[in-house]
Amino acid sequence: MPKAGSALRLDGDGKPIWVLLELTYQCPLKCVFCSNPVDFDRGRDKELSTDEWKRVIHDARQMGAMQIGFSGGEPTLRKDLEALVAEANGLGYYTNLITSGIGLTAKRLEALKAAGLKHIQLGFQSSDPATANRLAGVECFDRKLAIAREIKAQGFPMVLNVPITRHNIAQVPEIIALASELGVEYLELANVQYYNWALLNRDELLPTREALERAEREVNLARQRLGDSMTIFFVIPDYYEGRPKACMNGWGAIHLTIAPDGTALPCSQARSIEGLQFPNVREHSLAWLWRESPAFQMFRGDAWMKEPCRSCDERERDFGGCRCQAMLLTGDAANTDPACSKSPHHHLIQEAVRQATAAERPAGELIARQGGAALGREVT
Repeated sequence: MPKAGSALRLDGDGKPIWVLLELTYQCPLKCVFCSNPVDFDRGRDKELSTDEWKRVIHDARQMGAMQIGFSGGEPTLRKDLEALVAEANGLGYYTNLITSGIGLTAKRLEALKAAGLKHIQLGFQSSDPATANRLAGVECFDRKLAIAREIKAQGFPMVLNVPITRHNIAQVPEIIALASELGVEYLELANVQYYNWALLNRDELLPTREALERAEREVNLARQRLGDSMTIFFVIPDYYEGRPKACMNGWGAIHLTIAPDGTALPCSQARSIEGLQFPNVREHSLAWLWRESPAFQMFRGDAWMKEPCRSCDERERDFGGCRCQAMLLTGDAANTDPACSKSPHHHLIQEAVRQATAAERPAGELIARQGGAALGREVT
């Protein structure tokens, strides 16, 4: 890996090839594992304008970006979504909508298709209506199911993304059956990663190792049965793997997130790193913030690494893990990700697993996503 501050050596040849535009943090759902910041309602009136988003889209394409995701919150709450998709499509991007489905209609899907939208990722909570509605915090299962059918009726390729928790992991066979019946091309059974609202609810969400193993067996059986008709991704939480995930292929390597207020981030969770000031597209060019800003330079390469990462022969594979997880769990973003069994802080992960999956632990309440309500609660 290159040293921090030197020329980048990346899969994307130093380019932000995947750009995620978080158009708004507003959302009609109250998901208990929402990845948006717990203070998402702060500065809601500072969202970028249509023209500002178009400038970001143009600048990123000039830098070599190839794929663009429109996300949130719920991106369909932006009235200019079709205009932004059309702008990106006209520049040659592969366009992807990441949505809860709430806010989509047959008419709006037609308009998005005419604008050039290529792909839709639909968030789904469960195949069981009661479970789905509880995890989403609102009654939404029937609406989501109807829009999933409409998405396929209009010919969009689709990923059905189902965050997996202890509440729905036993339903994996039924979720696979539903996805197959809908005719989706890709099913992502993504075990929840523990940031923001998911971290607040970790003790109530983290499944046991035994449940994960059972679910993985069901996934493998389904893969054999379904063949090439549907691709199933099963993402195991790094709390159980003993090694951290290679977060975003490395800090500031190929991925660029733009928050609703124009803050540029190496990943959507990076704001959780205290003391690090991230640049804003209203104040700096996209080229400068990507190539030169101190925040994007901070954890590039390996010069920043402490032991055991510094001398580890796996550092070019996992880049020391997730900087945000290191910050949230240890208080120092430069520490080895505690998910790694080599980390001196790995006991934090082991204790979290023990507490969350203890048979004698009484069930608690789930904290639904809501403005300001959970800001005072600390998670250790």
